[in-house]
Parts: sequence; C-alpha cells; structure tokens
Amino acid sequence: MGTQVPPRHPLRQLFGALTEKSFTEHLGWPDPNVTSYVTNLLVDFTHSDQLYKIRNQQDQPVDTVVDLLFESEVLLEAQSMDRERDVHRHIGDFTLFMAGLFPEYLRRLKTAGLIYHKDFLVDYMKTGKRSYGIVARMADSPSPEEPPLFRKLSDNFELCVTGLGFVRSDLDRMKDSTYRQARKLLLN
Repeated sequence: MGTQVPPRHPLRQLFGALTEKSFTEHLGWPDPNVTSYVTNLLVDFTHSDQLYKIRNQQDQPVDTVVDLLFESEVLLEAQSMDRERDVHRHIGDFTLFMAGLFPEYLRRLKTAGLIYHKDFLVDYMKTGKRSYGIVARMADSPSPEEPPLFRKLSDNFELCVTGLGFVRSDLDRMKDSTYRQARKLLLN
C-alpha cells in the first residue's frame, strides 16, 4: 500500500498486540494470517489516502460503499480482473474497518438525518462478507485443507468485526487518564 509504516514501528506493534489479544483471548481464534491481515489493515488505514485509495474514472477518491460497488460492478467491462479484485478487497476492508471500529458511524447512517447519504441502505456486514467472498473465489488455486485468507475473512466477517470492536475498546481505555497514570506507575 501507499505510505509504508516500518515493521518495527510502535503503531504497528501496538495494533498487532491489540489485534492478537482480541482475536486470541476474546474470540478464541488464534489465526496468525487473519490477525496479521487485520493489523496491516489498521496500520494502512491510519492514512486517509489508503482509506479512500480507490479512484473513479475522473481520478476522484471513492468514499462511499455504493460508489465502490458501482466501480466493481458497472465498470467491469472496461477494466481488468485485477481492478475488480482490488475494488472488492477494498470494499471488504473498508466495511470491516468501519463496522468494527466505528459502529456509531453505521448507526448514524441509518438515522433519518442522513437519509440522503448514499450508503443509507447499504448493509456493511453483508456487503463486506460478499466482497471478501468474491476475492476468495478469484484467488489462485485455493487449498481445500486450509481455506484462503479471504475465504476466512468472508466466512467469519462478523467475528472479525467483533474482534475490531475489542480493539476499539482497548484503544478507548488507553485514552482514559487513569489508565495512563497506572501505566506510568507500572512502567517507571
């Protein structure tokens, strides 16, 4: 992805630790491929240019799931399979990120005040699950013994959203002044 955060960067280490903890301890799903993917997603999406990296034919960033779906479905004839895969992967990533870390945003989309938002009727859970499933079907020679990463992400989309919810809770706790005071006492 665009701006690369080094492997040993503290942000990558923090997201890695929180993701591994959430998926292993809270969900009982210690899958290093999934936790690594979700960690990289969190790190990459700290840059808004990555969150909105898909661009339309006018070279404008696509910022709604409806427009991303348009990019993946309607414009397919003029574009490559790689483009279709990239857009569906991004739809899965975007919906996972938003549903897991910002569920209040999705609730706000459903309120009457935002009825004119393009994503008002979009089910982020179903859309993300479907898009990761499309990416999984496009993968090269999936092994029947070990499902490919995107098949796991599709089949367990709700679990991944829940895992990101735990990451969000941990991040929220870290902002709390009592947490910071306790951390300072313990680490000094």
